Amino acid sequence: MIIQIALLTAVILQMGALFKTLGLIRKTRFNVSWITISIAFFLMAIRRVSELLVFTKNAEPTSIDYFNSWVAVFISLLMFVASFYIRRIFNWQEEIDKIRKQNEARVLSAIIDTEEKERQSFARELHDGLGPILSSVKMAFSAINKEEIGEKNKVIMERTEKSVDHAVTAVREISNNLSPHILETFGLLKAIRSFYNSIAPVQKPELDVENCAVPPKLPKNIEVILYRILCELINNTLKHANASKINIVIFEQSGTLELNYSDDGCGFDLKRKKHQGNGLDNISSRVKSLDGKVQMHSKNNNGFFIKINIPL
Repeated sequence: MIIQIALLTAVILQMGALFKTLGLIRKTRFNVSWITISIAFFLMAIRRVSELLVFTKNAEPTSIDYFNSWVAVFISLLMFVASFYIRRIFNWQEEIDKIRKQNEARVLSAIIDTEEKERQSFARELHDGLGPILSSVKMAFSAINKEEIGEKNKVIMERTEKSVDHAVTAVREISNNLSPHILETFGLLKAIRSFYNSIAPVQKPELDVENCAVPPKLPKNIEVILYRILCELINNTLKHANASKINIVIFEQSGTLELNYSDDGCGFDLKRKKHQGNGLDNISSRVKSLDGKVQMHSKNNNGFFIKINIPL
């Protein structure tokens, strides 16, 4: 009677080990290995049932039958304990991976934050340092009486004054691109429109941002990173896509900010690595720094679509 109870317990232990290993199939890349082990545990459970039937039907089992059955019971117990600890190892591995991803996100966030601070510092130096110097040069040229100089020098001065005007405009544009003041003052959508309107090409695709619902109190770091991402995407569309329309949708849902960007351009094959330049890699890194997710879809002659989810 005792051996029968032990064998029944062994069957239960084998089934428990089976279900534990089945749970590991989704957690690892080695699915074939765990499927094979799960099948082995199932067959061992069937073996324990057959041994139990032997003791149930046979009134006089031999000492060898007793020995084999007790060995099988201990094997089942060891297998169950081993599967329990293997499950714990994989749970610990999941925790380690989670901590690693969080640390990577913190490092990337710190790098991007440092980069933005350097941009702001450089923009401030340009605006407050070089800007006044160029303005002083322009004022000095304006104070010169052009009627008292020769016609040739007058032409040179006019060209030089125009060059100074272009330099002032360039410094202002560079400063704004490095640290967009309009982003801090008026928010993300107006900053994107301003960036788009400042782009030189006359024949630009139509920009649709009407379906955007940007949260009013969006964290500054998220706002800046979204601005950089959208500027990169718009530049890519203008350079490579030959599109007629750009569509941007931003909204918040269940504590997650979602950005959808699409164009109707020529698209490209995402599987071909040569198309994946630093631009898309930079976008993925910026999203990763916010613990977000990126999904991209594109095919030749079928446009481009990117979906970004960022937890708030």
